[in-house]
Amino acid sequence: MPHFEKNRRTDGWRRVVITGMGIISPLGHDPQTFWANLLQGKSGIQEIRGFPSATFACRIAGQVMDFQFPRELLPPSTRARPDRRSQFALAAAEQAFRQSGLKLEDDPANRRAIYLGAGEGTVDLDHFARLVAKARRQDTIPMDLFLRVGLEDCQPEDSFEIEAGLCAMHLAARYRAQGPNLNCLTACAASSQALGEAFRRIQCGEADIIISGGAHAMIQPLDVIGFIALTALSSRNDNPAKASRPFDAGRDGFVLGEGAGILILEELEHALHRGAEIHAEIIGYGSTADAYRVTDTHPEARGAIAAMRLALEDAGVDPGEIDYINAHGTSTVENDATETLAIKEVFGRQAYKIPISSTKSMIGHLIAAAGAVELIACILTLRHGIAHATINYEIPDPLCDLDYIPDQSRKLKAETVLSNSFGFGGQNVALVVRKFSRH
Repeated sequence: MPHFEKNRRTDGWRRVVITGMGIISPLGHDPQTFWANLLQGKSGIQEIRGFPSATFACRIAGQVMDFQFPRELLPPSTRARPDRRSQFALAAAEQAFRQSGLKLEDDPANRRAIYLGAGEGTVDLDHFARLVAKARRQDTIPMDLFLRVGLEDCQPEDSFEIEAGLCAMHLAARYRAQGPNLNCLTACAASSQALGEAFRRIQCGEADIIISGGAHAMIQPLDVIGFIALTALSSRNDNPAKASRPFDAGRDGFVLGEGAGILILEELEHALHRGAEIHAEIIGYGSTADAYRVTDTHPEARGAIAAMRLALEDAGVDPGEIDYINAHGTSTVENDATETLAIKEVFGRQAYKIPISSTKSMIGHLIAAAGAVELIACILTLRHGIAHATINYEIPDPLCDLDYIPDQSRKLKAETVLSNSFGFGGQNVALVVRKFSRH
């Protein structure tokens, strides 16, 4: 495949474009439905339906409803039984791959790779409970009996699905991606980090096409209990649609969501050579760690500030060129105030003029999948000249005093946008995307 100098960046690195997008989310099972519901300000948050949660302090979530996994996405000979997270990833990847116009056989030099930010698999709590019941003897559970019963009942195909890397392996098998196969799990920044690292690998010439993004399905008892124990979740159970309220003074925690966002990243000349439709170009990536505490962001937002500045520097754009920010915007007291502080530090007085919104206000927090889904929202903003609202922003918070696009979506002229993802444990990622231009 020829590579022409005119399509290289001035720093010599190759340009990277988006040629396909796919989504499974609480607001739709494809980008078109997802986008239409975002613009209408709909909420995908409701009472948990997957398990009994009546005794939980938080009984709401952003669930993927009415999802039917297309079994034809698995080769007939496979022994795999993909869990909910992997099913989301495969379904979203199929949308993205078809939209890109790629063909399975179009990779003779093994230049197609996978880089995901997928979360760990689903714990089969029902199976575990049955094993405990079978091994129980009066008031004890003898360990030797429990292990013997567990070995007899073990299904290897289910057991290895717990591994975070299995999601990427499913995609590699499906799309004949024989290049590097990688997965990172950096909490809530995972899929943004995967996209950033995929961007870098194409820039430097290690691959021509990378299937990237993320998937997660954490709406299960042990995960919900864990977040409740951390006092991280909203307890606004009486009105689920109003529970996720980023930057609002009445916010009381985030709402857990699930789903997948998959994008096809492609080297520019490779995409042009085959006549692909180009949706946007990734031009900047910044990644940092707070190096502070596992459970708290740095109070001065130093990691978030550095990530945004690195992304802008990498993109070669000034802060004044950013037309829109898709915020991490979790609806927690600490995160929203810290992110606002970081934006002010990076953009100065310009921060008050930049439209900002949080996708999580409508779908909740998709954890590892959040960043990829939100980057798709950014790309759709560029394509359609409109940004979705931050719903439920009703009571101003003095610490959160920027333009969060309250109430309803807004038309805007956007050429270059920024997407933030800040993960539990102090992981920070910022991505810059712009409308595609040959020049």
